[in-house]
Amino acid sequence: MIGQVLSHYRIESLLGTGGMGVVYLARDERLNRPVALKVLKTELTANPDRLRRFFQEARSAAAVTHPAIAQIYDVGETGGTTYIVMEFVEGKTVRQLIAQQELDLLGSVEIALQVAEGLGHAHRANIVHRDVKSDNIMVTPNGHAKLLDFGLAKLIEEGPAAPEERNPADLTRTATMFPTGTPTQTMVGTVMGTVAYMSPEQARGKAVDQSSDVFSLGIVLYEMVTGELPFRGVSPIDTMHSIVFDEAKPVTEVRKNLPLGLHQIVSRCLRKNPSVRYADAGALADDLKRLKKEIETGTQSALSGARAVRQVTDWIRSGQAFTPRGIVFLLAGGALIVLLLTRNFNWGSLIPVGFIGLMVYRSIRDRKRRMMKRFTAKASRMPGVKAIMVREDRIAVVVEKAQAKIYITLNALLDDINRKLYFGKPFSLIVRDDLAEDEFQRLLRDAGVVFVAENVVLKTPGPSTT
Repeated sequence: MIGQVLSHYRIESLLGTGGMGVVYLARDERLNRPVALKVLKTELTANPDRLRRFFQEARSAAAVTHPAIAQIYDVGETGGTTYIVMEFVEGKTVRQLIAQQELDLLGSVEIALQVAEGLGHAHRANIVHRDVKSDNIMVTPNGHAKLLDFGLAKLIEEGPAAPEERNPADLTRTATMFPTGTPTQTMVGTVMGTVAYMSPEQARGKAVDQSSDVFSLGIVLYEMVTGELPFRGVSPIDTMHSIVFDEAKPVTEVRKNLPLGLHQIVSRCLRKNPSVRYADAGALADDLKRLKKEIETGTQSALSGARAVRQVTDWIRSGQAFTPRGIVFLLAGGALIVLLLTRNFNWGSLIPVGFIGLMVYRSIRDRKRRMMKRFTAKASRMPGVKAIMVREDRIAVVVEKAQAKIYITLNALLDDINRKLYFGKPFSLIVRDDLAEDEFQRLLRDAGVVFVAENVVLKTPGPSTT
């Protein structure tokens, strides 16, 4: 169809194909702007249900206006060809960013936050996307995330959801690929959505609500921060079985330097029971905002009683309580409780025990400081490292260019020192290569700078103007 004109849209090139349509780059000749024009596949036009879903995509998506959602401009039919015209978004998909190792922790959380806010806006209008995945999230060159293709969106009616007819044998599959080469499937029909990003209720062919999108976005967040998918199998059926029955490996085990708060958010997104997930993406966005602030400032917000209990529960569920350090901590705490509750206990004998404990604590505390110095010494010798800042347990490394080799080496160093910490919160790392010169100079004057490269010049701030 390259070169053809549908209404006033001239088709210029092919952008991609999906389960329900082919997407072209076209030009709106009336407004002289590029657009993404999605044409329903000709072999599907005879199917009334698929045609109805195509127009449903336009109606539901056009009802939502948000900076994080690609806008719908038009829908029509010309010469038997049905099409929908959408905002053309330049940039890279999240899948591409993951494959090219261009995402750090803060960037991943920021993308998830933007998408969650856009989805939350749709959820408040009772619209469910049903196909949230890394291929459907575009990130523009200026860092704005856009959720694409409400192709499987379903308007949720007010009140109880009406039962749907289901025929598991009637599945039309369009293959896409995992980053590892394992095929996934977008199934149009009873089971909708890309297999690796499905919620358990989608995989079982049941009705879905807003919490299904939360599950799928949780998978995308997991993929961004670990580089791998939480549920995988050798076939689509195996993957669906894993989604329904298997528990995802905690992100803090896949990547040792990730914060516990991130694990708690991802874990809640990936609960099998929809009633114990975030109710909608708006609630998820609230927690992502808190996490982003903690990562940026290196501080942790005060915990309510409920959140504190949930953190202990998640710590036990994650298996960290059963690591050697966790077992030592539990045994020591239990022994101390038994001693304190024992009758006729000689409290004076606690003095030498307390003194020894203080010496051990100081040794552990100093060990963390030594580990930090070791990291700084090794990282500072890497070419391209301009400065290193430390604030509490958060390390920021400013580099000339965040190449994959630098990112991998720094994370390997971080994993090494975190493995050697007996107790305490592990260090987290952020690599920055996007600082403007004035912002970089300002950071150099802040407390916590432990290394500055010899070729970096600290400039004298100019007089302030009013």
